[in-house]
Amino acid sequence: MDDRVVVTVNDYVAEVMLNRPDKFNALDVGMFHALAEALQKLKDERGVRVVVLHGSGDNFCAGIDLDVLRHGGEETMRELLSPVDNTGATLAQWAAYGWRKLPMPVICALRGIAYGGGFQIAMGADLRYAAPDVRMSIMESKWGLIPDMAISATLRHLLPPDRLKELAFSADVFDAEEGLRLGTITRIEKEPLEAARRMAHEIAARSPDAIRGIKRLVNESWHASEAGGLQLEAQIQVALLQSPNQAEAVRAGLEKRPAKFAD
Repeated sequence: MDDRVVVTVNDYVAEVMLNRPDKFNALDVGMFHALAEALQKLKDERGVRVVVLHGSGDNFCAGIDLDVLRHGGEETMRELLSPVDNTGATLAQWAAYGWRKLPMPVICALRGIAYGGGFQIAMGADLRYAAPDVRMSIMESKWGLIPDMAISATLRHLLPPDRLKELAFSADVFDAEEGLRLGTITRIEKEPLEAARRMAHEIAARSPDAIRGIKRLVNESWHASEAGGLQLEAQIQVALLQSPNQAEAVRAGLEKRPAKFAD
């Protein structure tokens, strides 16, 4: 795998680190491909129950590498806008949308800046823990572009349309307190990576079937009809009831011991 993105797996938790600290982890074409490769690896990796996503160094991601805008020709743009899977997502969109499509939870730890594409990658995560010094921006209009990394899918359940438009029209930079108020971050943490790791290990101790079922339920039902949501709840629950992992959760709870779940 390209060293622009480093993936490690320990104790059921995968850590994915954007690894261009000298460039504030900015997104060049190689980074987009490395993210797609990491997502494919995680999708197929047995024994991963939670993902922690973070940046190397003092920042999460500065967004698009300006060299791509300066020197990227028609071929580069075609590469970034080419579909990568059956959802129809482009290579650029998949870098953000792919986290939402993974079956296991993804926790993003944010420090420093998360601008443009970096902000949109973070929005693909299920939980976002941010340091007090975080600065965020939907910055694409500054470069004469629209935000096009799956923001239409990831932010529809977080922000009202007028607030999203205001942020995208203005390209204003906002801080962690504003992000918490808006809902673009889940929690402010002095050490967000350590907080993400703690939560990841707590989640990894739960039945992976139940955790994946919760992610699927929320992602698929929140904008479905009420009838559709009720049907999905029942469908997922029926599959879980009396399954081996559900039975183990009950036994472990009654016996007051750590559960031993199958993946």
